[in-house]
This record gives sequence, C-alpha cells and structure tokens, in this order.
Amino acid sequence: MTEIPLTTDQLSVTYTGDREIEAVKGVSIDFPANTLTTIIGPSGCGKSTLLKSLNRLHDIQENVEIDGDVLLSGDSVYNTNVPAPEIRRQIGYVPQTPTALPVSIYENVAYGLRIHGDYESKADLDEKVETYLRKVNLWDEVADRLDAPGAELSTGQIQRLCVARSLAVEPDVLLCDEVTSALDPVSAESVEKTLRKLKSEYTIILVTHSMAQARRLADEVVFLYLGEVIESNDVQSFFEDPQEERTKTFIGGTTPVDRDDTPAEQTATPPAPDGSKGSTAGDDKR
Repeated sequence: MTEIPLTTDQLSVTYTGDREIEAVKGVSIDFPANTLTTIIGPSGCGKSTLLKSLNRLHDIQENVEIDGDVLLSGDSVYNTNVPAPEIRRQIGYVPQTPTALPVSIYENVAYGLRIHGDYESKADLDEKVETYLRKVNLWDEVADRLDAPGAELSTGQIQRLCVARSLAVEPDVLLCDEVTSALDPVSAESVEKTLRKLKSEYTIILVTHSMAQARRLADEVVFLYLGEVIESNDVQSFFEDPQEERTKTFIGGTTPVDRDDTPAEQTATPPAPDGSKGSTAGDDKR
C-alpha cells in the first residue's frame, strides 16, 4: 500500500434529476494510510455523497454524474477496466443502517471469501472467519452460536458483523457512513472501540455528525460545507487552531445550512463541540 492509498482529484458529483444539484464540488484531498479520517459538516452538505463516490456506489443510481477522479494507490477508480465489484472489494463500505445477510453469523463473514475464493480449505475458511470476528471484538460474544442467523444479533453486534464482513475480503480502505447513529450508547462505544483498534491497520474514512466522536476517534478531520472542503487538518490543529473563519464558526455550533435548494424545514445547526446538540447515539461527554 502506498503512503497515500486514496486521493481525490477535482472530484464533483452532480444529481441530474428534476433539478440539477452539484452536491460535491471539485474536491481534491488525500486520505493517509493507517489513519482514521472523519468527514464532518452540517446535514445536506455532501458528506455521504462524497463517501459513496470513493468506491463508485453511485454507479447503481440513476441521474448521477461524476467529474474528476478518485485514485487508489495511484490508479484511477473511474477510468479503468477493473470491474466495480473488485474496486468495492478494495474500498469496503459499511452503511449507516446495519443489515445482516439472511444467513448464519459464520456465513455473513464467509460470504465475500466464498465469492472471491480467498481461502484454501474449510479449515482455512474457519480460521479467517474467526480472525475477522476477533478483529471487530465479536468472537467472544458469538463463538458458541456461529450457526445462528446473523439477524438475531443485537443492532450493535450486527454493525460489527458488517465491519467483519467488509474486512474479510482484505480491503485497503474502509468507508463508514454514520455507523453509530442507529446504536444505543453501549453499542456505539463498542463500535468506536473497534474502529480505534482497526485504524492502525486500515485507512478508515468515517462520516459523522458528531463533533465529540470526531475528537475521540479521528487522526485527520475534513470539514465539508455545501459540497466544498473548507478545511482539512490533523484533529488537534482542526479543533484547537482552525485556519478558516467558517471552521471556527462551525466548531462554535452556529453554522446554518443556507443552500438555496434545501427546504427551510431541513436547515440545521451543527452540533456543539461537546456533542450536546445534534449528536449521534452514544455521544456522551467522555
């Protein structure tokens, strides 16, 4: 893996349905290896759109145009003959709403390994399933019921199962979209613990509305506002010495969403620095 495994080059994403909306505007940014980068900003400002563009998830949507490029280890993600499923194997995605496949806990993790043939024997497959369940701190909780349906797990356990399923195919990059927002505080803390452990091994990009979560987990922070990167810096510099006035205002909790195409009832005030306003589940003041 290169030191900068993932980068964007003047990346723009435009929705071309009934009304044309440029949701991401000429974003050029590097995502360093073996770090956790959080993308923060008010609702409706393009965070999830940017995240999904990094592994071509917009390919499955109609009326979306992509300009610019995403580079994985120096190679284009868009201008390539590599099939999109292979790109998504290298750049894994964990959605906001955790969903177990309608198979056993074991087969949820083995699913991608079976598709790609990434094992040599049943014993090797067993070892890999155990390895990735351990990576997400789930093995001790499910080791005695691997044949049980994955859907029977708690929501927090299913979210960690989804992370294990993504990791099993050995991606270089892991994209996480608000992965604790649907969880209770205890489950959210378990997922955060997992991400904190994994960031030394993977390049992780996490979209979050929670300022406190960004402070706790991030190595790097990207502030996205109305589709543009306003500031990108290491977590300490971002929160303690922001360079842009809009960053200072956002950290202070007073930046409105004032885009013309956002209905008035969807305008939002970002969370306060301590996470007390607009925070996700599990976002206490620890």
